Amino acid sequence: MMNKTTVPKPPSFPALVQQFFSEYLVAQRAVSTRTIACYRDALMLFLDFASRKLGKVPTAMRLADIQPELILAFLDHLEKDRHNAVRSRNLRLTALRAFLKFAARRDVASLNDVERALAVPMKRFEKPMLGFLTRAEMMAILGQPGQTWSSQRDHLLLAMLYNTGPLRAGNV
Repeated sequence: MMNKTTVPKPPSFPALVQQFFSEYLVAQRAVSTRTIACYRDALMLFLDFASRKLGKVPTAMRLADIQPELILAFLDHLEKDRHNAVRSRNLRLTALRAFLKFAARRDVASLNDVERALAVPMKRFEKPMLGFLTRAEMMAILGQPGQTWSSQRDHLLLAMLYNTGPLRAGNV
């Protein structure tokens, strides 16, 4: 006689969102409150956008609804309609990816959908060229040390760094 095993029902989408914030970010990862706020804002923006696009309230959404096309449309919305910079757009995508990776471990039935959604790439952007301080600017920073021990220590460290090369003009 065969023993029937029951497969546990995967958590609902709202339960996944709640577990992501309360269990994963706070208890397991112990991320900062600023990171939690950033992830919360990103997810709220995404859920609001997805709700309008899909015609569903967020509580009726499923992981399978989060398709690459929806994510790309959301990222495009961030840049064009909300005038977000590429870095901000990528931060929102990072938050969404973190949630999807978490959710994939809780709802293995949606693993294929999550894997496709995680394939959405970050957008490349130009990094500004780092400049350097001129000798006059560095001398203004060094100036005269104060009378306290910590002020003299800081002056010595900055002078040593400058005189040994890493902060010299043109060595960047």
